[in-house]
Amino acid sequence: MSTSKSGAQHVESPLMRESLVDKGVLARTESKVTAILPDVNVVQIGGRSIIDRGASALLPLLDEIVANQPKHRMIIGAGSGVRSRHILSVGLDLGLPTGALATLTAKDSAQNAYMVSCLLAKHGFVYLEAPFVVQLLPAMLAAARGAVFNGIPPYALWEHPPLVGKLPPHGSDAGSYLVGEVFGVRKVILIKDVDGVYTGDPKSNPEAKFIPEITAGELMKKNFATLPIEPVLLELMTRARLVHEIQIVNGLVAGNLTRALAGEHVGTVIRS
Repeated sequence: MSTSKSGAQHVESPLMRESLVDKGVLARTESKVTAILPDVNVVQIGGRSIIDRGASALLPLLDEIVANQPKHRMIIGAGSGVRSRHILSVGLDLGLPTGALATLTAKDSAQNAYMVSCLLAKHGFVYLEAPFVVQLLPAMLAAARGAVFNGIPPYALWEHPPLVGKLPPHGSDAGSYLVGEVFGVRKVILIKDVDGVYTGDPKSNPEAKFIPEITAGELMKKNFATLPIEPVLLELMTRARLVHEIQIVNGLVAGNLTRALAGEHVGTVIRS
């Protein structure tokens, strides 16, 4: 702090008289980033792929989460499902903009998160709305066994318009990854109903080849017609500071989550 001739006090800062959109200034802001929760794992449960299948798919997975929680602390993200597909179809027909569609699909994901939190409540898990993930997550993890959150990032009306079409690009895959990136978590695991990334859709193309490991940049260049994750997630990973890999595993196969948490190379690993 310095004092001017007039007696006014000034807080000295390298950014004080700089434009925060200047490229040179932005480059000078690169520095070490602190991991806030480095021992926590983010596990995202797909809405359409897992939750929509009901008890037969979801309950065994939740049992596996509970069994692993004493050794591997987890926060659980929930994705949107078939209800979002219906409401997006109606919204598109009505001509609603991307920001309004994002607000609608987040409601479905929130419902799924609340259902998952109810099923895990007896095991000490709590449900956190988006604002409280920032404010209360560390405190809740100190007091509770785990937390469940809505995986859709709360861009709402401020959702970024996509390059093609009007569907919101940031879904629960991107939202769960961003939570992991901000807190600097140990792992980000995406639970789907496929073994990982293939060169095509394995459900309709038996010739599609499995890809056990790939970088986000390489996967973007391949420009596959279909992916089990949101394409925007790959873009986010190319700018990673703390979480430099994600793992996609098949949640319909018992033990896959346990193996992934233990560090085994199950499913597809995507690195930044």
